[in-house]
Amino acid sequence: MSDIVLSATGLVMRFGGITATNNVTLNLRRGARHALIGPNGAGKTTLINLLTGVLTPTEGRIVLEGEDITWLAPHRRVARGMVRTFQINQLFDSMTPLETLALVVSQHSGVGAQWWRPLGSSTAVAERAGQLLEQFRLADVAWQQTRHLAYGKRRLLEIAIALACEPRVLLLDEPVAGVPAGEREELLETVAALPADVSVLLIEHDMDLVFSFADRMTVLVNGTLLTEGDPDTIANDPKVKEVYLGHGAAHV
Repeated sequence: MSDIVLSATGLVMRFGGITATNNVTLNLRRGARHALIGPNGAGKTTLINLLTGVLTPTEGRIVLEGEDITWLAPHRRVARGMVRTFQINQLFDSMTPLETLALVVSQHSGVGAQWWRPLGSSTAVAERAGQLLEQFRLADVAWQQTRHLAYGKRRLLEIAIALACEPRVLLLDEPVAGVPAGEREELLETVAALPADVSVLLIEHDMDLVFSFADRMTVLVNGTLLTEGDPDTIANDPKVKEVYLGHGAAHV
C-alpha cells in the first residue's frame, strides 16, 4: 500500500489569460497533518477546488489512493473518501445537530433513500450520530436549531458532518475563520484530536493553529509552490519570511 493517499501532479488552472494555479505538485501522506498556507490571493482555494472537483484543471493529474480522479465529479470523490469543509458555513439552520448528523449518517450508510422511515429509526444511525455529538462536543446542544448555535459550535458541526462521511482524506478550509476568541480553544482541541487514520489537509491563516497542528507544510504564492517542509524548516525559511513580511504571521 502506497504511503501517498492523495497526489496532485503539475496542476495548472487558467481563467482566460490569468494563471491561478501554476504547475503545482502536492503529495498528502497517509495519516498526515499537512497545512497549506500562503498570503491572500495565493491560490489556496483554487487548489482545493481542483482537488475536490469543483474545478477541472487546465493541465495536470489528481490521484486518490491509486485512482485517477482528475475528471471525477465532486460527489463521487466524496464517495471515494475525500471530504471537504468550507470557509463559510453551509448548514441547515432549521435542523438540530442531531437531526443533521442522523441525516448525513443515514445517507452515507445507504438508508437515506428510505424516506418513509423516521429519521434515526435505525439503531446504528442513532448510535453513530450520538458518537459524533460527543466527539465534537455538541451533545449539550443536540436539540437546538442550528441557527441558534454559537458560531464555534456551528464550525464543530460542520467538521462533524465531514467525519460522518467517513473520509480517508479530509480537507479543512479555514476551520477557525470568524470564530470568536472565547470559542476557539474548544475548536482547536477538537481539530487536534481528529482520528489518526484520517489524512488531513488544512488551509488556514491562523499560524498558531497551523504550527501546532501540522507535521508538514506547503507554501503557495501567486498560484505557485514556493516551498514545502516540516514546520521548523518553514518557520526559518528566508523566502517564507519575505513573503509574510507585513502579513502578520508571528511565527514566520
